[in-house]
Amino acid sequence: MNRFHRGRRPWEKLKKGLQAALAVTVIAGFLLGIGSVSDQADLQQKKSLESALWKSVVQCYAMEGRYPESLAYIEDHYGLLYDRERFFVDYEVLGSNIMPDITVIDRQEG
Repeated sequence: MNRFHRGRRPWEKLKKGLQAALAVTVIAGFLLGIGSVSDQADLQQKKSLESALWKSVVQCYAMEGRYPESLAYIEDHYGLLYDRERFFVDYEVLGSNIMPDITVIDRQEG
C-alpha cells in the first residue's frame, strides 16, 4: 500500500455527480419531447375528424338541399370513417334546414 496516496480527489466525485445529473437531464428532456410530439399528433387527428365532418355536412346540404339527419347517414353516403374507440362524436340534429351541432371528444384525452 502506498502511504502517500490519498485516494480520489474531491473534484472527481463532483465530476461523476455532474455527469450523472447531465445524463438524467438529457433523458428527461428526450421523454418530454416525445410526449409533446404525441400530444400534437393527437390534436391533429381530432381536428382532421372535425374538418371531415363539417365538409361532409356542408357537401350534403349543397347536393341534397338539407343537412344529414344522422351521423350514420354521413358514414353511409359520404364515406366518413373514424376510430369509434378513440373518438366520441355527438351529432345533434336541429332541423333539416338548420346546421347540426357537432361535438368531437377524444376519449384518450386526459
